[in-house]
Amino acid sequence: VQLQASGGGLVQPGGSLRLSCAASGFTLEDFAVGWFRQYPGKDLEKVSCISRSDTSTFYEDSVKGRFTISRDGPKNTVYLQMNSLKAEDTAVYYCAADLGNFFCEGTLEGEYDYWGQGTQVTVSS
Repeated sequence: VQLQASGGGLVQPGGSLRLSCAASGFTLEDFAVGWFRQYPGKDLEKVSCISRSDTSTFYEDSVKGRFTISRDGPKNTVYLQMNSLKAEDTAVYYCAADLGNFFCEGTLEGEYDYWGQGTQVTVSS
């Protein structure tokens, strides 16, 4: 059972990245999936999430209109498309899967069952 986060990198302000969260050993469609980020020395912050059956999504205020979360069932993968990136988006990004909740908006990091390793996103000129 594994979640693999990938797609981070160095990008200039205004640029785009697409993060991927691929699951192996379980069916990701059975889970709500969240993307979190962590600044150095700070707690995890939930950036976005998608509920089971993709019925709802959540975006933290600072990323609304710039980030889009989506799911590809056959590929067992959830994506985070990040556009119009800003320096303040620089962080380590983690994906996580939550089996216990159908909806994801109010879920906390402690409720997530599986976590991927972090992927570094750096926005700098």
